[in-house]
Order: sequence, then structure tokens, then C-alpha cells
Amino acid sequence: MKLTSLKAHPRRKGRVRVYLDGQFAFELTEIQAARLHLGQEFDEAAVARLRETDSVEQAYERALRLLTSRPRSEAEIKRKLHEHKIPEPVIEAALERLRRNDLLNDQAFAAYWVENRGTFRPRSKRVLKAELKQKGVVDDGVLGEALAAANDAEAAYSVAARRARIARLQALPYKDFRRRLGEFLARRGFDYDLIETVVERVWKELTATRDEGLKTDE
Repeated sequence: MKLTSLKAHPRRKGRVRVYLDGQFAFELTEIQAARLHLGQEFDEAAVARLRETDSVEQAYERALRLLTSRPRSEAEIKRKLHEHKIPEPVIEAALERLRRNDLLNDQAFAAYWVENRGTFRPRSKRVLKAELKQKGVVDDGVLGEALAAANDAEAAYSVAARRARIARLQALPYKDFRRRLGEFLARRGFDYDLIETVVERVWKELTATRDEGLKTDE
């Protein structure tokens, strides 16, 4: 079979249509197509290798698009590629390429997840561990190292103080304040003893601020 034409795909940017003996045969990426030349001859085995290489390239590019939005665990990427019915050998080849390029690292992902949660949506270590396992991070060493950076006391206080201000809980009687803020912290996985301590601290701080404001008004 002889390569007779290479044409840019009319709708898929970066894709090139390959024609053998005047007939459309398959598609490749622009980079792969650039390595070919008109008149080049192929046998069935060579065509099969090109197709396989292209399949891996497409899986790799799909994975890169997933990683553009946020870091992901290896299991997440694998799960997403499976959803597109990509064969297992092709997925493994794409994952190996991501690893070689240091684009897939569960240790780095776990550290990112814990740091991001701590900054924007604090959770207890127990909840963070469950979330990471749900994302496919199951290695005890990786989990332990990532969670070592988390501090339940700091996280509980941070989220409680912010919640009390946003929800205007300081206007409530202490009993209702304690119940609502306690339930809020419990949903985020914090232990009962820690919740009691944090709720009391936040209440005292809010009360002190309120009392100081009243004195100023006088």
C-alpha cells in the first residue's frame, strides 16, 4: 500500500486523514503525519503500528485535558479513560507516558488535595482520608505523608469561625449556637471532643467582640 495523500481533518483540529492507494485509511495526529511522506509504502503490520501509536496518543491527550482542570490521581485518570471504552493496553501505555513525564504522581496529588481542602474547604483527617481513597489513593504511606500536614484543631477552628460569621450565628442563644455549629462541624468529620472545644472558643471570641462593640458605642 502506498501513501497517496495527507489531508487536514475538516472538523478535528490537529488531526490528519491518511489515504493509501487513493482511499481513506485512518487518521493520525499532525505530529505523526509529519513523519510520513507521499509515496511511502506500508504493509499491514506497519499500518497496525501506526494505528496503535495513534490510539495511545489520543488517550494521552485526553488525560492531559483532564489534568488541565486540576491534578488527579492515577486511578481517576484510568477510570475516566475506561469510560471512553479505551482498551486496557492503550490506557496503560498512556499512563506510563504520563508517569515518565512526571504528570501523574499520587503522592503529589494527595498533598495537593489536603492543602487545597485546608485552604478552601477544611475537613477532618478522617474525611480527607476517605476522600483520597475515593479518588483512588490507597497506599498507606502516601496517605500518611499527605495527612501529616493536616491539623484537625486548626481546620475545625478555621471553618467554625468562618461559618459563625457567614451564618450570623452570633445572634443566637448559646444553646442554639452550640447545636448548629456543632452539627456543622460533625458533618465535616471532626470528633465530638474537638467540636466542644472549638464551639466554646468561637462563642467566647464572638461574645468578647460583641461586648467590646457595645462598650465602644457607649
